[in-house]
Amino acid sequence: MAVLVTGGAGYIGSHMVLALTDVGIETVVIDNLSTGFAWAIAPAAKLVRGDIGDQELVSKVIRDHRVDAVIHFAGSIVVPDSVSDPLAYYSNNTVKSRSLMECAVKAKVPNFIFSSTAAVYGNPKSLPVFETDAPLPISPYGSSKLMTEIMLRDSHAAYGLNYVALRYFNVAGADPKGRSGQSTPRATHLIKVACQTALGQRPKMDVFGRDYDTPDGTCVRDYIHVSDLIAAHMDALSHLRKGGASGIYNCGYGKGYSVLEVIKAVERAHGSPFKVDYGPRRAGDPAGIVAGADRIRRELGWQPRHENLDFIVSSALAWEKHLQRRNAA
Repeated sequence: MAVLVTGGAGYIGSHMVLALTDVGIETVVIDNLSTGFAWAIAPAAKLVRGDIGDQELVSKVIRDHRVDAVIHFAGSIVVPDSVSDPLAYYSNNTVKSRSLMECAVKAKVPNFIFSSTAAVYGNPKSLPVFETDAPLPISPYGSSKLMTEIMLRDSHAAYGLNYVALRYFNVAGADPKGRSGQSTPRATHLIKVACQTALGQRPKMDVFGRDYDTPDGTCVRDYIHVSDLIAAHMDALSHLRKGGASGIYNCGYGKGYSVLEVIKAVERAHGSPFKVDYGPRRAGDPAGIVAGADRIRRELGWQPRHENLDFIVSSALAWEKHLQRRNAA
């Protein structure tokens, strides 16, 4: 039996493929390479270039590889872009997820793991935020992901599709072995942008908003190392394959850091400061969001290993240096 990874050429998806192939699980990737890179996919995996909205292609891959689990990463992720072009996000994140889900149901694939987001919570009234708190997304991005969660819930009830939805907090860092990392040149992830600025790849970085109701006025986020996030997916896969119950889980450490604290961590790792400009708030950004992450530890046995901002930052900086050398070669 094989695992189908959608978006497996992207940042998080490529780490998932590495983890699966590292333990000998047959892995097939569907990716249209619009934002991902074929070179990022572990050699032991098979890449099928295509779109998850192509039901004929998806059904063939599921059938040919005897897929028993789908791990779904493919989608659009930039919150401000979702505000300016919501219909594109509902198409790519919601409509195509529904199409993928239908293929899984028709093929009787028993297990589905979904890459959701803490953006479903919107601007929480209190922190940390737990899975039992009502989702109130404030961006089309968050709404598009919540709609997919609802479809999974209903598909489980109607068709028996077992699922785990993992609500990511802020994913950062790179594979400790240096095999993959965030590779999109113009990515908007804070830690990547800060690392690029430190290395002189950007003339400066912008901080959006200094008037939030937080200790230093900048947004507070819960940063999780990508390898720990992937470990949560591996735990979810094992859980489902053993007949475990469907559910929704936060993926974070329960500790928040402000934008300015992250910048200071990157400056420590790099050894020198860099230019920072301050601008107005971005649409769709909540002031702070921190995970209540007890459930995933308790029910899936998740045990994070890289729960340290300086380690997260140092691995991200090392990957940016690797990319710099790679691109110069």
